[in-house]
Amino acid sequence: MIQPSVRSEIESRISRAESEHGVRVLLAVESGSRAWGFESPNSDYDARFIYVHPRDWYLSVGLEEQRDVIEYPIVDDIDLNGWDLRKALRLFWKSNPAFVEWIQSPIIYKQEGDFAHSVRNMLSAVYSCESGMYHYRSMAKKNFRGYLKGDLVPLKKYFYVLRPLLAFRWLERYQSAAPIEFEKLLHLLGDNAPLLADIDSLLTLKRAAPEMGLAEPVESIHAFIKAELDRLERVSPSKSEAALAVPMLNDVFRSCLDAAWA
Repeated sequence: MIQPSVRSEIESRISRAESEHGVRVLLAVESGSRAWGFESPNSDYDARFIYVHPRDWYLSVGLEEQRDVIEYPIVDDIDLNGWDLRKALRLFWKSNPAFVEWIQSPIIYKQEGDFAHSVRNMLSAVYSCESGMYHYRSMAKKNFRGYLKGDLVPLKKYFYVLRPLLAFRWLERYQSAAPIEFEKLLHLLGDNAPLLADIDSLLTLKRAAPEMGLAEPVESIHAFIKAELDRLERVSPSKSEAALAVPMLNDVFRSCLDAAWA
């Protein structure tokens, strides 16, 4: 899925980030279209990581809030940045969509200690389907209105509407966090053969073409999106019970801190 030379370069940059910032990377993954499974040949590599500082960094008194992200400019199509462990766990508590997708990514560059295993095991207890439904519905509406209105549309943007719509369906049916890979969601379309065939053709084209350009809307896909968006306007997500997640997250934070700098 990732060329060996690119993987090696990303892993090298992750190691340099550890040295430059004095941190330990616990998990590094690919996110975005390559992890979702509908990348173009010229898509960027969106490498994301979770890191931990030495214990004293968290115990220091400062006049300003300590920076809890590491960011690098995009070089050679590699977009590399990461979050501090404490920031990541706080966002996990709020069912942050990016974090939830990172820990489910099928493309892993680095995985150290028990962090990834621990948070994946906690996902069902921490994740709020209600929050996820609001997020995916908003994303689908925003992308549809932003890209797919008009006589000519950017065909590749269909996937940025279809994926959140199908993730919403997953949450409705399974009451659990949706998988990150687009193809794992397609069964939610049932036996709609014409729609599935048009999506498959478009997916094959996107994976092969650096730039798909503008074209007339694909009738079957466009009709599905409109009908589904209309349906979702009438759906009221069920309230999620607040899990007692903070003690579990505190345990993960402390154990990762101890293990990383043992």
